[in-house]
Amino acid sequence: MVILGLVFYTSNLSNKYVKGFYNIIPPLLLCYFLPGVLNSLHIIDGANSPLTGVGSNYLLPACLILFVLNLDLKEMWALRKRAGLMFITGTIGIVIGGPLAVYLTALVAPEVVGGAAPDEVWKGLGSLAGSWIGGSANQVALKEILQPSPKVFSSIIAVDVFVAYIWMAFLLYGASKSKKFDKFFNAESSDVEALKEKMDAKVKANSRNPETKDLMYIIALAFGGTALAAMLAGPLAAYMGTNFPELAKFSLTSTFFWVIFFASVIGVILSFTPAKKLEYVGASKVATVFLYVLITTIGMQMDITAILDNPGLLVVGLIWMSVHALLLLIVGKIFKVPFFYFAVGSMANVGGVASASVTSAAFHPSLISVGVILAVFGYAIGTYAGWLTAILMQMASPGAM
Repeated sequence: MVILGLVFYTSNLSNKYVKGFYNIIPPLLLCYFLPGVLNSLHIIDGANSPLTGVGSNYLLPACLILFVLNLDLKEMWALRKRAGLMFITGTIGIVIGGPLAVYLTALVAPEVVGGAAPDEVWKGLGSLAGSWIGGSANQVALKEILQPSPKVFSSIIAVDVFVAYIWMAFLLYGASKSKKFDKFFNAESSDVEALKEKMDAKVKANSRNPETKDLMYIIALAFGGTALAAMLAGPLAAYMGTNFPELAKFSLTSTFFWVIFFASVIGVILSFTPAKKLEYVGASKVATVFLYVLITTIGMQMDITAILDNPGLLVVGLIWMSVHALLLLIVGKIFKVPFFYFAVGSMANVGGVASASVTSAAFHPSLISVGVILAVFGYAIGTYAGWLTAILMQMASPGAM
């Protein structure tokens, strides 16, 4: 919270040098990066901190409920074509990028992507594919399916954190320069701008200063909805695991998957009730506070130095992510897609709900629903597509060549 306070305080100073700094480095990026620096220097212990669990298990579903509370399904439907196009493009980029990265690396340094049982590198990379097409639930599912060794899996976690978070940092930077990127794409962003203006107009026309009772209602819905989601998710995940264990490969035995699913559903249901009016007394602002705290807990898990133990795998990850980015760039340029769709379509794959929400918020709070919907869809297909990617990487690995 001190980091958040310092970033928000300094980013609002009138000093021209400070303004120049924040014109280059977005405040959101610092809120994410500074905890990572502290963790890398061992000033804090992010891996063992209970705050990371608080962020993912409580603040994430709570802020999703409050953001989706203001959902306008009609407007979301109008954005479906280009948002869906970039999401699917991002998925294809991960599916083909993994095997291509393994193949190219094997030509130069086969030992990096080889390995004899039980240390086959492709198994660890297969679990990473689940993370980059869905999220942590899909990664865990594929880890259980492919059974990479602890040694390989630890290395892959370092690649995941380093490459995915660096990519996310670039997208957050791009959000602050989105007009320049849109100019590069020759993008027609009127639908995105229209949605932002419509949402802003609604809030401005109906907003009022919140009373204590309003804030209590907001908190009650956020955490009451989170509790309900957890109450429904636990027994359902256990039932699936006991009676349909084969569904683990599709993440349907993951409690976290169902918590996110039910939290999103609860938010959608509330958007059709008078609870929607809580947006006018600051529901999304409260959600944004939760989101920024969540960002710091994500940053706390980043160890910048961990990848130094496996520099070769870092190259594999960078090639992989470059294929994903290049494909999005080509499709975005051809179809003149706004950078918003580029960024959210990517992070709905690579980062899951949390990162897609953070990236959407960097453009505008009213656009978070787009990221949430795409990311939930990513959870649904992540294990399938990740498994396919793993098989292709096995075929491309040195032992199969």
